[in-house]
Amino acid sequence: MASAAIFSSLRRRRSPSLEAFVAPVDLSYAAVLEASRAISNELASSFSGKNKTAPFFQGKNSRSLIRKIQVVSVLLDGFRDVGFSKFAPSLFLCLKELYLLLYRSKILIDYIKGSSKLWLLLQSQSISGHFHDMNQEISTLLDVFPLLNLSEDVKEQVELLQKQSRNSKFYIDGHEDSLRLKLYYFLNEFENGRIPERNELYAFFVEKLGICNVKSCRVEIEFLEEQIVNHDGDIEPTASVLNGFVALIRYTRFLLFSFEDEEGELGKWKRKATKKGLITKEIADTFVTIPKDFCCPISLDLMHDPVIISTGQTYDRASITRWMEEGHSNCPKTGQMLVHTKLVPNRALRNLILQWCTANSIPYDPPENPHHSSESAVSALLSKAAIEATKATSALLVEQLANGTPRAKTVAAREIRWLAKSGKQNRACIAEAGAIPLLKNLLSSSHTFAQENSVTAMLNLSIYDKNKIRIMDVEGCLGAIVGVLRNGHTTEGKENAAATLFSLSAVHDYKRRIAQENGAIEALAALLREGTPRGKKDAVTALFNLSTHVENCARMIDSGAIQALIGALGCEVVFEEAAGALALIARQPIGAEAVGKEEMAVAGLTEVMRCGTPRAKENAVVALLELCRSGGAAATEKVVKAPALANLLHGLLFTGTKRARRKAASLARVFQRCEHASFHFGGLDVGPRDMNFPISVPVL
Repeated sequence: MASAAIFSSLRRRRSPSLEAFVAPVDLSYAAVLEASRAISNELASSFSGKNKTAPFFQGKNSRSLIRKIQVVSVLLDGFRDVGFSKFAPSLFLCLKELYLLLYRSKILIDYIKGSSKLWLLLQSQSISGHFHDMNQEISTLLDVFPLLNLSEDVKEQVELLQKQSRNSKFYIDGHEDSLRLKLYYFLNEFENGRIPERNELYAFFVEKLGICNVKSCRVEIEFLEEQIVNHDGDIEPTASVLNGFVALIRYTRFLLFSFEDEEGELGKWKRKATKKGLITKEIADTFVTIPKDFCCPISLDLMHDPVIISTGQTYDRASITRWMEEGHSNCPKTGQMLVHTKLVPNRALRNLILQWCTANSIPYDPPENPHHSSESAVSALLSKAAIEATKATSALLVEQLANGTPRAKTVAAREIRWLAKSGKQNRACIAEAGAIPLLKNLLSSSHTFAQENSVTAMLNLSIYDKNKIRIMDVEGCLGAIVGVLRNGHTTEGKENAAATLFSLSAVHDYKRRIAQENGAIEALAALLREGTPRGKKDAVTALFNLSTHVENCARMIDSGAIQALIGALGCEVVFEEAAGALALIARQPIGAEAVGKEEMAVAGLTEVMRCGTPRAKENAVVALLELCRSGGAAATEKVVKAPALANLLHGLLFTGTKRARRKAASLARVFQRCEHASFHFGGLDVGPRDMNFPISVPVL
């Protein structure tokens, strides 16, 4: 009875979650009957007695459905009392369909109770449609239910329920619809460049919706953001409009409730994990496990449109597009910088996902046009209303940074940190409001969380390229960031300061300024030696970026960065970047000489060639080659005499990346030219004329 039309309708609405609509399998008559009775009794009791928890919205529709389910409970009790043997075999099929209907009713009621108030208003027409569908489904199911052998009073109640369900009308609460229109009115005000009056917002959000404190505002914001993320653009209202409502409630939060800290402790800045559906663990345990390779590394959800980026990694198009739109220019999984932003459809993987979904009876909607551009996939762009609301919010935050109490300044820094975490438009609005100079002042704060939140806010703002200029143009800002890196109150603060330097160093002209800042490279080197795995990663990527500027080589030598990078060759988390940075430093004679003098340099690079990733091996062989080219006879001799290096080169000539094979061939020629080449290569003569082994060394 769960018809294709009903299922299709639910899919179009996308709420409640499709995950919940699964039919029972391999259950006996008694099990289906008891399971149905358990669900119906739970629903009936949820609106009665001490357990009464009526939802804020959709109350009439919910109560109407619950009353019908109470009659269904009477029907199920009648079947239990009479016994299955006295009914036609078709009863079992009807019971299965009834179980599914009750199951869906429970999910719908739970969805209403678990959703935010603004979301229920925005979805009022759609959710009312779900209730109407349920009424029609009950009517259709009862029409075919065998009612013989039941008592007369049970039959009378069921017949009355049939009539009521058949005559039920699509119902939308007029008061709720007026509130929904008022919500759109506020959005329209921002759209037209007008900021709603404080009294109007108070009357609507506090008096009518009961959103009366910071915590309830945060719940609304997080729920709406979850819908934007979870629906991947297939959502109504559109993600652009929803972003406008998020910006509206955020502005209202700061306007009406000032800068209260609902958590009591400023350090507890944690966002709830994104929920993937309001489903109990028992229900979730019945779902099929999705193969790991079919899940997007960003969203961890089944990929609907897998695409390949320049690093060779595959992501869902919506997720990687959102990542790029937020200003990131590196691969989320590997950290490598993207050569380009072109997204290539992974048709082979998409076909495998489609086959797997078909085999497991899982709905799968591949994109109608797999060649659509990445720009068309960006559904979460900010509307004009969202931008105007964000500007108004930024002005409130900056006002607190400038004139608020120390506690209010800390809260403001934390909220800027969060607001700047996503969207270049948010970052632009905050910076244009004048936040950066004020955040700079907090970097030297003695308050632990004020410093940590301000440096993290600075990091998030720096992702937007124009903000890099603003940060570097503020007098003393770079020095303050380095100060946090050197003497920050928390580990996270130091790590985020290092990440900020990495972000700023994406601009070539700033690399030398950062390197020349007193204590910057020394602090990065210290973090690389002693930091957490995440801290080491932040430090080594910053050092790698700084190494690409030729004028920074001397500073790298003087500051002890080379020793730190050589030590990092033994750390699996960072050996790839460490080898790459050493290769860049060794391109210059003074750098190659400094690296060559380090006792463990050649041995460390050789070990990376033995055990590293393909990219790490590539960086290691490049570093060794640069040592030979720029380091003089002493460095070359160390490389040539390295134990087992000849065998490692032999393997790399066959199994390395394209670039690694080229560099390995060049290094092999260095061996050939050296006095002891024949000793170290044994029978492997790579000379172009007298090759004893069939190995072709390309001419570079």
